[in-house]
Amino acid sequence: MKEDNKRPKQKLKTGEKLLFIVAGAFVVLGVITFGIMQYVMATSDKPLFEQHTHFDLSKLGEKGSQIYRHQACSECHRAMSEGTNMGNSLDGIGSRYGAAWIEKFLTHPEETYNHRTMDHGKKPKQAYYVAELPKEDIHALAVFLSELKSDQGSSSSPVPPKGESPFIDQMVKTWAPDEWKHKYTDIRDKLPQKTGEAE
Repeated sequence: MKEDNKRPKQKLKTGEKLLFIVAGAFVVLGVITFGIMQYVMATSDKPLFEQHTHFDLSKLGEKGSQIYRHQACSECHRAMSEGTNMGNSLDGIGSRYGAAWIEKFLTHPEETYNHRTMDHGKKPKQAYYVAELPKEDIHALAVFLSELKSDQGSSSSPVPPKGESPFIDQMVKTWAPDEWKHKYTDIRDKLPQKTGEAE
């Protein structure tokens, strides 16, 4: 006669039940909060977060923005505070790269970037079609992106904020050699310069 080796199912202890209830409540609360935030973002006429980028589009930049929308670039990228964050945010990209560099990247992404890219490049990459657009469309698109500028001190700006920054000042004081203080000037007090043309 064989003995039944099956163990009886153990019931959850009171503390374990309580832990699962609390964890479940947090998940439900998180989902509800996310839903409310998305609704507010979609219906509010005021931005949810403070803007630190700006744009002043030329005629060619306007044409480029239409191409950007028509080609559904906003399905992966955010520009002018619209789109998704699946890919890089393009707001402020014009403060890092000039139109020539951006045009070169759109035409030959991996060669220009000097590295493999996630979606831009040759088939079967998702955004392969961008490099196959007519040259004039790529140029207009590059001009549009180059006109998306960062405010000084924003996270997408190559220039830190003006004025004192306790963190930056302490790091310089702690780590920078004394001779640097005479050799270099503080770029926070200068106007942002156009970057990226030579890159």
